[in-house]
Amino acid sequence: MNLREYHDRTKHSVASVNANRHMLDWANQPLPFKIYSGLEAIPLPRPLRPSSVPALEAIAATAPRQPLQTLPDVPTLARLFHLSAGITRTKRYPGGQEMHFRAAANTGALYHIDLYLVAGDLPGLPAGVYHFGPHDFALRRLRAGDYRRVLVDATAGTPAIETAPAVVVCASTFWRNAWKYQARAYRHAYWDSGTLLANLLAVAAADGVPARLVVGFVDGMVNDLLGLDTEREAALVLVALGDRPELRPPAAPPRPKLVVSTQALSREEVDYPLIRAAHAASSLRDVAEVRRWQAAASEPAALPTPSAETIPLRPLQHPPAHSIDDVILRRGSSRRFARAPIAFAQLSTMVHASTRGVPGDWGAPDHPLAQPYLIVNADEGLAAGTYAAYPGLDGLEPLRRGDFRREAGFLDLGQELAADAALDVYMLSDLNRTLGRLGDRGYRAASLEAAIVGGKLYLAAYALDLGATGLTFFDDDVIRFFSPAADGKDVMFLIAAGVPARSARGG
Repeated sequence: MNLREYHDRTKHSVASVNANRHMLDWANQPLPFKIYSGLEAIPLPRPLRPSSVPALEAIAATAPRQPLQTLPDVPTLARLFHLSAGITRTKRYPGGQEMHFRAAANTGALYHIDLYLVAGDLPGLPAGVYHFGPHDFALRRLRAGDYRRVLVDATAGTPAIETAPAVVVCASTFWRNAWKYQARAYRHAYWDSGTLLANLLAVAAADGVPARLVVGFVDGMVNDLLGLDTEREAALVLVALGDRPELRPPAAPPRPKLVVSTQALSREEVDYPLIRAAHAASSLRDVAEVRRWQAAASEPAALPTPSAETIPLRPLQHPPAHSIDDVILRRGSSRRFARAPIAFAQLSTMVHASTRGVPGDWGAPDHPLAQPYLIVNADEGLAAGTYAAYPGLDGLEPLRRGDFRREAGFLDLGQELAADAALDVYMLSDLNRTLGRLGDRGYRAASLEAAIVGGKLYLAAYALDLGATGLTFFDDDVIRFFSPAADGKDVMFLIAAGVPARSARGG
């Protein structure tokens, strides 16, 4: 099976949704945490060291203006972990049940993405391989010693990995999301990594920590280093943190098989072979395949060009000065939107801040793999209708004018959220071209990039005291709706934004 087939087989349609008889087994709901048994907790410091960097500046950044922390310390790591994957608030229900909300949006609030740290000696932390536990805000050491060389070898000597004092690895335990979403959970692995990484990249930029994403690596080497059960979980993307060429890693210590135990997630786990088949198809088996990926990725993606004159964006000259910390801690998922307009300057600011580029190894940031398509329902300075965004031009190409609230409400699986929102942003990708250029690994890059842009837009909305929420969609109906402009493309991500019907804190 290839990723084109996987994507097609996991599309939503009216027929597929109506035919699906999947019921949620609440008694078998998996834990939202990976909990290691018997490993000593290394508490991370609280309170967090605050940042005053304006949120919109941090969101738009593709790199720190001034790299201040080329060797991240433990308080910086604590900020990165907490503001990307940490618990930001807890809701308690009668009877003692608790719901923990995290810093980044996640499909179904199921939180299946885990963060690992592979580091050399850092200020306050000895070299090792660690797992971050959000449930108690602590690290647990899986291996002692400097194993960064394993990641250098796995990435065929990627420079950002070789000079990084620390590397964060995002991994998914598929069952924690498939419990609700079945085989579509493999899409969500990249959606949810992307929204998490939008937070992490913004915090890293605010804190002056160079950060670069790497999806080209030998899967087996990274999974083995982390001790992952590859029938159930897998590494998805690496994040190189810092830049210290003089601290290149030495040869790695011996790497015996990790023997660790973790708490059972649920009474039983249901296997979805389509997920494993998709991950196997997009995996790189050896360094030679990584080098072929790198050669293909070095050629920039085709840059979309408008067929008509674009409307220039007009971002706010003096936006709200909320800090990135404040915005992340306030962010929720809006459950209702007021049918109220937003200003064109607000729309412009959100699109501009979210589309400056993603610092990844899959091509130039100014040649994106995913492009925003908009349904504008209510904007004080822009006619209602549909538009395509062109990040390189900072402009919008008008596609069709008209009131499309009813269509928006249908396209998001018949929910009212997209109909009520002032703005719906669909991230569309020329998936066939991407897979033809980058192979099946390109699916990871396209999915991840679309979700990171969506995550940045999510944060930008809250930075403007608006609300936002991620939604799912009827795949082919979205493409038909935006065609002919969207002919041959695939929808990868959807986010709705607007004036919340209650406080922008969401929840």
